[in-house]
Amino acid sequence: MNSEIKIVSGRSNPDFANKIASAMHQDLSEVAIRNFSDGELWVKYEENVRGVDLYIVQSTFAPSDNLMELLLLIDAARRASASRITAVIPYFGYARQDRKDQPRVAITAKLVANLLSQAGADRVVTMDLHTPQLQGFFDIPLDHLYASTVTVRNLLQLGMNNLAVAAPDVGGVKTARAYASMLGNADLVVVDKRRPKHNVAEIMNIIGDVDGKNVIIVDDLIDTGSTFVKCAEALKEAGAETIVGSCTHAVFSGDAIDMITASNAISKLYVTDTIPLRKQSEKIEVVSVAGLFSEAIVRTHENQSISSLFEKAQS
Repeated sequence: MNSEIKIVSGRSNPDFANKIASAMHQDLSEVAIRNFSDGELWVKYEENVRGVDLYIVQSTFAPSDNLMELLLLIDAARRASASRITAVIPYFGYARQDRKDQPRVAITAKLVANLLSQAGADRVVTMDLHTPQLQGFFDIPLDHLYASTVTVRNLLQLGMNNLAVAAPDVGGVKTARAYASMLGNADLVVVDKRRPKHNVAEIMNIIGDVDGKNVIIVDDLIDTGSTFVKCAEALKEAGAETIVGSCTHAVFSGDAIDMITASNAISKLYVTDTIPLRKQSEKIEVVSVAGLFSEAIVRTHENQSISSLFEKAQS
């Protein structure tokens, strides 16, 4: 595109947006975001965005104000005649509500996809959706990046051998298989999980051999931490040696960080900066994926292929 490129940030993760802008050797564009006394949101672009190729960086984790803020920023940009509006959503909230798994529930992930389109977004860039099928919910182009492009490097630097990669549930098998391939054809392990109610997990069975092996647990997100910790403890009881975790989105609600820090089964956990870390922990290390997003933005602006950024190894 011949139009000027500008990057703006909502308030959910401004540090991440600054990292993206810095990697592109430019400053964030000025935008005013305020809350009225009754809680209503108000946004205004403080500089001209007419004809601009605009990228709005905003993760949509709780509270819901983060999502509403993104929608207002998109709407304001559309009404200010931006040439193209791309919603850069490092963490796509509500992704777990992707189907009717019981009667009379909302498919909120589809609703959010519709809202983004109706607000005026022309394109979405996101990372490690809870289920890749969510891409089909969008009627606009979506680029799906994978944190494994970055996190695998850190895992390789640990120099661990006799590796096994564990999926904490059946839904994570494809991701675990990809990691196992990128880590030198490591063994694949699946932890069978039964969830009696929301945010409560009970580990039932381990499919695969972990006795005497170093294990890497991979997942797209950690919320309450109970699944991750119970998975690590079950693997330890089955004879695993060092257990390391790799998670893209550090939701970490409640006392998740304290629970992970206190667990004797977990040696280290890598997370990315798609969500700001609420509390420091000696066991948790943040790996930045801002460079990956900046490269995706540059290539999108220049109408170049970004397939090399979101392809992940398949076994």
